[in-house]
Amino acid sequence: MKNTLKIQNLKCGGCANTIVTQLSKLDGISEVVVDNDTDEVSFLASTENDIEAVISKLSHLGYPILGDANSLPKKAKSFVSCAVGRMSK
Repeated sequence: MKNTLKIQNLKCGGCANTIVTQLSKLDGISEVVVDNDTDEVSFLASTENDIEAVISKLSHLGYPILGDANSLPKKAKSFVSCAVGRMSK
């Protein structure tokens, strides 16, 4: 099933690269696309549990979904994820 989540802290292509790379590693997740203009991540998930795994992974990377707590440590993690994504391009 196709899903789209609106996320926080998305800044650039480096962020998008990290998100695509990391979410694509999750079992049951495919066709990950990040839209920097709308702050959205779209993907195909096999089960509801897979969607929860994506939400958890995004939060761990520093990109919580819109409406979730966006603490200073999460914002800092997003900068690290962004830098890693830029280096691995």
